[in-house]
Amino acid sequence: MTKAHFLKLSIVVLLFGYLGYMALTSFELDLNHGKANASNRASATTANLVQTELYQQLAKPIIERRCVVCHACYDAPCQLKMSSAAGIERGANPDLVYDGTRLTAASPNRLFIDASGPSEWRQRGFHPVLNERQQTAEANIEGSLLAQMLLLKQQHPLPSEKILDDRFDVSLGREQQCTTIEQFGSYAKKQPMAGMPYGLPGLAADEHATLIDWLAQGAAMPERLQLTASDQQAVDKLEQFLNADSLKMQLSARYIYEHLFASHLYFDTLATTGQQPQFYVLLRSATPPGQPLQVIASRRPYDDPGVDRVYYRLQPVVSSIVHKTHQPYEINDDLMTKWQQWFTDADYEVATLPGYQPEVAANPLTAFAQLPVNARYRFMLERAEHTIMGYIKGPVCRGQVALNVINDRFWVYFVAPDIISSAKLDTFYQSQQANLRLPAEDESTTLPTHWLAFAKRQGNYLRARNEFMTKAVDSERYLTTASIWSGEGENQNASLTVFRHFDNATVVKGLVGTPPKTAWVIDYVLLERIHYLLVAGFDVHGNFGHQLMTRLYMDFLRMEGESNFLAFLPPAQRRSELANWYQNSAPELSQFLKDDINDFTQPSGISFSSDDHKAELYQLFGQHLRRVQPDNYQLHNSKLSKSSTQLLTQLGKITGVPATTLPEVTMMMIAPADGSDPELFTLIRNSAHFNVNSLFAEEDNRDPANDNMTLVHGLLGSYPDAFWNLQETDIAKLVAAAQRISNEQDYAALLDQFGVRRTNPNFWTFSDNINALFQQQNPVTGGWLDYNRLENR
Repeated sequence: MTKAHFLKLSIVVLLFGYLGYMALTSFELDLNHGKANASNRASATTANLVQTELYQQLAKPIIERRCVVCHACYDAPCQLKMSSAAGIERGANPDLVYDGTRLTAASPNRLFIDASGPSEWRQRGFHPVLNERQQTAEANIEGSLLAQMLLLKQQHPLPSEKILDDRFDVSLGREQQCTTIEQFGSYAKKQPMAGMPYGLPGLAADEHATLIDWLAQGAAMPERLQLTASDQQAVDKLEQFLNADSLKMQLSARYIYEHLFASHLYFDTLATTGQQPQFYVLLRSATPPGQPLQVIASRRPYDDPGVDRVYYRLQPVVSSIVHKTHQPYEINDDLMTKWQQWFTDADYEVATLPGYQPEVAANPLTAFAQLPVNARYRFMLERAEHTIMGYIKGPVCRGQVALNVINDRFWVYFVAPDIISSAKLDTFYQSQQANLRLPAEDESTTLPTHWLAFAKRQGNYLRARNEFMTKAVDSERYLTTASIWSGEGENQNASLTVFRHFDNATVVKGLVGTPPKTAWVIDYVLLERIHYLLVAGFDVHGNFGHQLMTRLYMDFLRMEGESNFLAFLPPAQRRSELANWYQNSAPELSQFLKDDINDFTQPSGISFSSDDHKAELYQLFGQHLRRVQPDNYQLHNSKLSKSSTQLLTQLGKITGVPATTLPEVTMMMIAPADGSDPELFTLIRNSAHFNVNSLFAEEDNRDPANDNMTLVHGLLGSYPDAFWNLQETDIAKLVAAAQRISNEQDYAALLDQFGVRRTNPNFWTFSDNINALFQQQNPVTGGWLDYNRLENR
């Protein structure tokens, strides 16, 4: 008997016992009213236990494995987020969150923030997916859109063909079909193949029966969340720190909040069991610690709170953890000591707290001018992967327009915090506040008419910065490898690799893969603006002008990071390398590059010994950072035989047509020959471009001849495009098949041998195995994968 069957049998026994107890209680009611009340309380407790077990042990795991993998982000079909009870109760809404054409900003509809309870969501245009009328078993099925979608799938199962036909549209940009329960009859006639899970195999018979039983009984979703004493103690300690009364701490707490508002905080002492810890979100509240949390619902984290005093509070995360939005941030004693050192003990004064006017709050260089630059920079550097992750895992669940501003793979380094004295930097940045304004000052409804003004200010800033650097950097100590932050020899955030997967991306610590075409060197002001442009200041509900201005401004930031890297090369090579990175660029960009980018003429402090200066620079930086290079994704971590691992590395050397034909992200499970646990790998396509400055005509700038692949050990990315499943003994066949791909038919033949297509009858078994292994191996950073980008090939 499986655990699920045992639990179902236990619930049936409890249910029969409950019904019998109710009958006995009814008989006793006439004899002894007092005893009946006690019995009713016991019966209610038994009923609650039955509902809790049915949901927590049976229904919820199925919902996570079969529903959450598609319905868990802003881009969830019909805004139906099934990762929490609150999301299911909220229901669905046909309005698109990702709408790059709207003229005015839309109202945010964020779970746990903008409304509470079904009635408030109905007022906001959400329709129910559960029965909200008469509560009988029959009505709970007839009146539940969720139940009807499951039944429709049983009536019209997935066709047996390998490739879904034209009755299915699984493209990310497909037209939404958001029916209501009142319209479901006509919807089912027009869309008989639209049952759930859509475009994937249906649920197994026992899974289907469990969900239908749960729905028939009223779909109760009791959440079991009670913080332990140690949890509560850790929460109280952090809230006490963040809500101290001094002006220094109030300003510091505001800064910390505006950088961590999208994070999942957890405490190190609670993550030592190998199990997923309890996560928390940091919120602004109108009430202090010790009182019920009263969320301040604002569009952005720095909008006017409308109260005299803001308090920063922790709220436990009750949603299922999905990898695409999961940004874990560890709170430990070492970090708290550093926060105390940087923000509380540092020698500075806060005369008055800044306001929340957009022209102040949207620009961190203005709002936080009283905080030492060194403190701000070190705060972000300490968890640099997390800082960049905000751009990738924040509100941009879908974003080709947001992401085609970056290359498909590049390395990131950081300027050492002590390269220039903090006092000099403070003075310089204060002088540049006007030039460093950000598009979010115009809030969420704007017209993209200010690009030229921003371009002019960016040019002014770069020229001023180059002049400042020329004077401020010791003429006897030009830019060398020592100018790059080394992580103090222990912090692995000192270098990052960013992968772009067309309309989503991934960032990881360390220098992963072969040396890339481009790299960035980021200083404080660039890192801060990236966060406030793409995370704190970006509004996914904003109008087309806001989103377009954000994208255009990011061009400036990318080029600034690239030019910082080029400044380490000999002056004569800087221009030629930049020209190679921006082939076939538009005239206005060419003029900007000529006038404003890389005008830093100071000689490099590095003595090069080879003709390939960029390759040598990568090598020198690598040596400088060798003590802080993680090996999480290195192939030598594989438990496969040495010969098998060496053979598998050939996949990472594929270029040209085979690379272009392969998917963006392929996740592999390989069963070792010795019978040990499967090994996970990810094969990533890096699409080459002549330049990445084109907003819409990206294909015109593609350079497919230079497409290449990166192979890593473990899972990298949140959105698999394809799954491969094979035995270790089949690696040679797989590699040979991948290397000889010359067209779509060759790739289809590879999938016939090794692929787990979305139509595979064993798809869900494979899905369960890979998700379980991923989360088991990564209890803190792992989460449910997302299937909205699974291909149909």
